[in-house]
Amino acid sequence: MKNKVDCTWLGEMAFEANVNDFKIRIDAEEKVGGKNTGPRPKPLTLASLGGCTGMDVISILAKMRVKPDYFNVSVDGELTEEHPKYYYKIHITYTFKGDNLPLDKIKKAINLSQDKYCGVSELIKKSAEITHEIVILK
Repeated sequence: MKNKVDCTWLGEMAFEANVNDFKIRIDAEEKVGGKNTGPRPKPLTLASLGGCTGMDVISILAKMRVKPDYFNVSVDGELTEEHPKYYYKIHITYTFKGDNLPLDKIKKAINLSQDKYCGVSELIKKSAEITHEIVILK
């Protein structure tokens, strides 16, 4: 299987990425020549990771008959100081809320995502340390 993303230059530092027929505008901040009309490329990597692992976790939990009322994946990344700047440390916070949320099943779903299913995690692990935590709200 292959994926292709086209990034068309819109002028200055802005690009429009066509991803699965959805358009995402990417831009830089004004101090480096952009107009701040869209997200930066590196944080989109964190969004991809959050979406990938989040989809895995919610899918695996559904198979385990666990349905949270609320689920959020927050991803924090630390960039290197020197160029090329890349994320060398990433921390994922999985936050759940609801009744009947067995911690053992939640841990299993997250571990399956991180160790077996999330291709974005697998790719990022080659250059960054990924850690995670679980928060269950009352």
